[in-house]
This record gives sequence, structure tokens and C-alpha cells, in this order.
Amino acid sequence: MLDLSRLRALHAVSVHGSVAGAAAALGYTPSAVSQQIAKLERETRTTLLERRGRGVALTDEARHLAGTAQELLAIVERAETTLEERRGQPSGLLTVAAFASAARGLLPGVLAELADRHPALDVRLTEVDPHLSVDLVARGVTDLAVAHDWDIAPLPAPEGVEQAVIGEDLCDLVVPAGHPFTARRVVRRTDLAGQRWVCQPPGRVCHDWLVRTLRTAGLEPDIAHVAEENHTIVALVAAGLGVAVVPRLGTGALPAGAVAVRLEPGPVRRLYALWRTGAARRPAITEAVRVLQARWAASAPPGRGAPSGGPPECP
Repeated sequence: MLDLSRLRALHAVSVHGSVAGAAAALGYTPSAVSQQIAKLERETRTTLLERRGRGVALTDEARHLAGTAQELLAIVERAETTLEERRGQPSGLLTVAAFASAARGLLPGVLAELADRHPALDVRLTEVDPHLSVDLVARGVTDLAVAHDWDIAPLPAPEGVEQAVIGEDLCDLVVPAGHPFTARRVVRRTDLAGQRWVCQPPGRVCHDWLVRTLRTAGLEPDIAHVAEENHTIVALVAAGLGVAVVPRLGTGALPAGAVAVRLEPGPVRRLYALWRTGAARRPAITEAVRVLQARWAASAPPGRGAPSGGPPECP
């Protein structure tokens, strides 16, 4: 009889591409994941992982077994959803993936409220890239994801994944104190010629939005500095090293030396909650989405919109 926890470990390695990635997603240590895989290899008398440089690769047999594991985990999820639905209360383990600024600016309050209201519910958060999180939901690695999109890059929801809007997050143009833009009521995109920019790396949605938007306006962006975190970007702006477009969520109060000005038309990103269709009736999912939307609506300052629709309802 194959052990489900060991199959779950193999499935996580197949999704994340490494033992370390699987361990982070499952909340284990890398050595614990390696031990689970080693035990599964002994049980099946099959080599499942092969060394490739500093990493590992799944054998053909492992890929086949990981696909079967995904099917089994989906069956288990349906059984757990039915039991939780019959109890009528959010309970059990709920894994949540969220992008960095949502994990910092929205999820702490949401997780605290869920823990206070539903002590039988164990919510675990992992910070991930927003577009990776959609695939993690689709493949059954995480139960719920908080992701975002921009107007230039709509968020795809693959078959078997449902979504609900949490709200809209306005982005500001952040400039150094004393910059000529601070004297203006509004800055147009066509006014941005000649600026030095601080932004996220290529391939990130914020970077792609900046490049496409400026080129559409006939401008070629001069990207002077690249940083992953919005707090680092703001610190570079405050030091007088460039200007940046920064979402309000998770950024917090700007430091001395940085000033937010209105950019027109203003860039907006929309936040979503995503979950698998098979878990749509699970009380933990419906309650988590409800709290996400309610927290956003209650805390939304001017320029951050509340969701247009309510959370999914339990039948």
C-alpha cells in the first residue's frame, strides 16, 4: 500500500522542481522530504529522483507516479470537503499562497481573524509569485491563492480553478522630495520623458507594465536600478536615484525623501482569490474569501476599490 504522505512529497517535488521548493510548500525540512522520497523508492523498488548537478530530476517512473498522486490527492480533497461541509464549520488545514505585498499588507489581519473566529481551522501561508500561485492551485499544491493582474496582463484561470475579485489597488508615481513633479496636481504619462526609473526585474508584471506603457506613449524607459521588493524600490527613490510606480498595498508610509504623486491615467492592479472547483463548497474556502473581501473593503483608502461581488456561497 502506497503511503499518501510520501506521494504528496513526490507530487510537490514534481510541481516545484526541487526538494527545497517542495519542502517550503509543504512546511517540511528538505531532509524530511528527501526521507519521504527515499522511503517511497524502497516501497516501490523504483528510482524516483536522479542527481542533476546540484539539483534533482524526476525519472519517467516518478513523473507517472506523480500524476497518479495528483489524482489521489484530488479524491482525498473531495472527501475532506464533503466532511467539512457536513460539519458546517471551517476546519482542518487550509494552505494559502499570496504574493509579497498581499502577504505583508493584507494577509496578517485575515489570518488573525480566521484563527480567532475558527480555532478548528489551521491556515498556513506561503509567499509566492502571483502567476506561480495559480498553477499551484490548479495542481492541488495549495488550497487558496491571492494573486493579481494588470490591464496589460489579465490573470488566467485554468479549467478547474474558480476566482473571485478581492478589490483594486491603485499605484502611485513615487518621486524624490524636491522633484519638479511634486508641484503638480497630476502627472500625465506623456510627461515621463527623460526620467530615470527604479523597478522590478524583467519578467515581473510591474516591469512589463512600465516598459509597455512608456513605449505606447512613444518613450523608451531608462531603467537605472532594479530591485525585487517595493520597500527597496522606495528607498532608492528616497535617495534621489530615480522615480518608480509603486502599488499602495503593502508599501506603507513613505520614508522621508519620497513623495507620491498622482499619475493619470493611473495604473491599477486587481486582486483575486483563486481555488479549485472541487473545493468550492468547502466552508474554509468560502469563509477565507469572505474575510479577504471584507478586510479589503474595510481598510481600502481612496483609490483602492472594494470587490464588485460577494464571496462564493455554501449551498
